[in-house]
Amino acid sequence: MILLTTDQIPGKRIIKVFGLVRGNTIRARHIGKDLLAGLKNIVGGEISDYTKMMAESREQALDRLIEDAEAVGANAVVGVRFATTSMMQGAAEFLVYGTAVTVEEE
Repeated sequence: MILLTTDQIPGKRIIKVFGLVRGNTIRARHIGKDLLAGLKNIVGGEISDYTKMMAESREQALDRLIEDAEAVGANAVVGVRFATTSMMQGAAEFLVYGTAVTVEEE
């Protein structure tokens, strides 16, 4: 599966557009990790537990985007975008979306 943030794929032509596809996940913070993150906030530096959580969320959302695109018969997704939204205190949604297409060599 080809995933690009651009609307065109160099060397390929779009032969069919399926429309919007998406993948998302919602994650909640862990209270114990929040305490450690609060301490880290005092001394500064990266909060590696949150970095790891966001990376895992991004990968899960991308996997779900690919599943959605494959379900409609696409072999590529163009115009891929990422968004995050706070759902409630301590929980956030990670969303990835784009346009599912079929491409072939030019």
